[in-house]
Amino acid sequence: MKSLSIKAQLIAFLALLAVSLSLVDKDAAFLFLITLALISAMFTEAVFNYLINRKFTISESSIISALIIAFVLSSDNPWWVIVLTGVLAISSKYLIRINKKHIFNPAAFGIFLSMFLFGATTQWRGTYLWYILVPVGLYLVYKIRKIELLASYAVTAVGLFAIQALVQKTPILNIFGYLSYFYIFIMTIEPKTTSIKLAGKVIFGASLAVLIFIFTEMGANFDPELAALLMLNMFVPLLNKI
Repeated sequence: MKSLSIKAQLIAFLALLAVSLSLVDKDAAFLFLITLALISAMFTEAVFNYLINRKFTISESSIISALIIAFVLSSDNPWWVIVLTGVLAISSKYLIRINKKHIFNPAAFGIFLSMFLFGATTQWRGTYLWYILVPVGLYLVYKIRKIELLASYAVTAVGLFAIQALVQKTPILNIFGYLSYFYIFIMTIEPKTTSIKLAGKVIFGASLAVLIFIFTEMGANFDPELAALLMLNMFVPLLNKI
């Protein structure tokens, strides 16, 4: 029996987590949000694939992007914002490319642009469920060979916030209480928009942590995590040449 691809495994995990959270929180709106995101993302990809290949095809990647959008965006957003976020996310894969490869993490791009254009708000459901996301995330990181990226991010982020905690005389262990585990283990390790070279992975992870720290300390009025990820996505073609 053929085993599931890593993307199919991620889809299954996100789907199960979504259903669990909706039941525990009694949040039926979350399931409606997922439905809207899936329809818009899959429809957009089907249209692009038809225009390019004359075939209506849908990839696992578009489903993953839609699920991530649903987890991150708040249910309070108008339905059309959810739909347009899915459209923007998938469109970026086909319209913003270098060497026939898309540059930006689709979900991050769609969410960030929706926040800027439509005032979309985020909720980041389940992002602090470290006891679920850490073991699953470590498995994903191992399978897609992004261990160096995660390690450099973790060391740099913990180091920076530990120094800050010492200066501010607050408990260092508090750092682990406000890390966005969904962002770290699901979004930052996206294979095609992060470096594939060893040095590039280390630089990407460390730089991501530094940018998030700087944006956070600046009191930026935008999402520090998404902004940092999208900025570094632009340098991946250069990092892959190292």
